[in-house]
Amino acid sequence: MEPVSHGIIFWLIIGGVAGALAGRIVHGGGFGILMDIVVGIVGAFIGGWLGGVLGIHLGSGIIGSLLTALIGAVVLLAILRLFSRGRAS
Repeated sequence: MEPVSHGIIFWLIIGGVAGALAGRIVHGGGFGILMDIVVGIVGAFIGGWLGGVLGIHLGSGIIGSLLTALIGAVVLLAILRLFSRGRAS
């Protein structure tokens, strides 16, 4: 089966939605919605990489892409919030 290839606009939208959802899942405050969206876009790449490394494929299409991006965004957001807590006074 051929990998799904989407345009950059599609990935920005999926990453934005994943980041917004991840911001709601990972509690702890700190980042605003815009930063959560940026984290979601970066998280989409991380989720894709993690899926490839672990051999996990969540399906193709919008739902599979959203789930992959959401997992990557949650991982990235959790790590960022873990490190940002140490700096808050």
